[in-house]
Amino acid sequence: MSTNILLIIQREFNERVRKKSFILSTLITPILMVVLMAAPALIMKYSHGEQKRIAVIDDSGLVAPHLENNATVCFVPTDLTPDEARKQLTDLFGVLCIGRDILDNPNDVQLYANASTSLSLESTITEQIAKILETEKLKAYDIKDLDRILDQVKTTVTMQTFRNDKSQEEHAQARSSAAATAIGYVLGFMLYIFLMAYGSMVMQSVIEEKNSRVLEVMVSSVRPFDLMMGKILGVAAVAVVQILLWGLLVAVVGGFVMPQLLPAEALSGIEAMQQGMPGAATGGLDPEMMQALAAMTDLGYILRIFGFLLLFVIGGYLLYSAMFAAVGSAVDNVQDASQLQMPITLPIILALLVMLAVIEDPNSRLSFWFSIIPLTSPVVMMARIPYDIPWWEILLSLVLLYGSFVGMVWLAAKIYRVGIFMYGKKPSFRELFKWIRYKY
Repeated sequence: MSTNILLIIQREFNERVRKKSFILSTLITPILMVVLMAAPALIMKYSHGEQKRIAVIDDSGLVAPHLENNATVCFVPTDLTPDEARKQLTDLFGVLCIGRDILDNPNDVQLYANASTSLSLESTITEQIAKILETEKLKAYDIKDLDRILDQVKTTVTMQTFRNDKSQEEHAQARSSAAATAIGYVLGFMLYIFLMAYGSMVMQSVIEEKNSRVLEVMVSSVRPFDLMMGKILGVAAVAVVQILLWGLLVAVVGGFVMPQLLPAEALSGIEAMQQGMPGAATGGLDPEMMQALAAMTDLGYILRIFGFLLLFVIGGYLLYSAMFAAVGSAVDNVQDASQLQMPITLPIILALLVMLAVIEDPNSRLSFWFSIIPLTSPVVMMARIPYDIPWWEILLSLVLLYGSFVGMVWLAAKIYRVGIFMYGKKPSFRELFKWIRYKY
């Protein structure tokens, strides 16, 4: 690597790492990620509005006595007729009418609401009625102590999953699909953010320096290729530092802090699971949750995940930043870059959509091929890795990714060395292909 490239890398790295925005993003991003992960649960918990009072007219006499109030709905029996209730009880949310032959005709249920209803409210009402009707139908079989029997036969099954194709050892650690899904989704989304944010950072930097005519001064002593590579690698170093800091933070929390916060019984169960003992005590926790905690407190697993994250972030960034740098050199402002930027951003967005298919089946053909194709492999492969896929697939993906970067740099350099001297005109795709074909 030439001295000029090293100087440019140092300049780009120092310029960004010393900014307050870098320090704040490094510290705040992990907190935001935790908040985003918890947001759906918090929204579901606090999204319920005030309790809705509903008058109940039950001509069958079977359902109303067994309807249960909850935080969402309160049932109020009434002796009024449906027409009278609809006219007089406008202060309530609505009127629920249940037909006389509800057992034979379970569709004979009407809700007259005084305001717009929601799917969750309607589901709450219909589920309660369905459960009551099922119980009434079972009573026809004259089974004594039916409620006690139903409580006794109710069974919840939990399953621990082991990879038999990976190891035939008697004590292999169980893997949680729920944990793999959550980790894969977060990692894939992180790759998406990294590629978009840091790639755009390179493009904006090139545009700013081009408008200030700094590039014209720099290329008098530095080759355009060295300038482009120095800028790309300098920003890459910033991304690497940020990931290493996050990896260190997660490793410390998962490997050292969490074990100190967990109850002794739960901790012993986690250690037993990590050693591959299927019948380990769960400490009162769900086995699926125990498997997830076992993965989150496994220091080796955390370091392995962040090692792969680092490799795919660097490879994906190098590939896309070369294209972003070429686009930045070809235009004079960010607005003109939008048209040329579209073919670059589409594969990243497509990869994010395919990531949802990975969660459904990480071994499908769609998941496999999109995790191998270099333009989508960083996001999709990181979503697959927590599912413990074969090593050769990861290695093949990395080889193709870094090999594509070499070819992309060669193409981007041809555009870059012409584009940095072009002003006042937004080139078309045909002109970009012309620049690529120029011989130097």
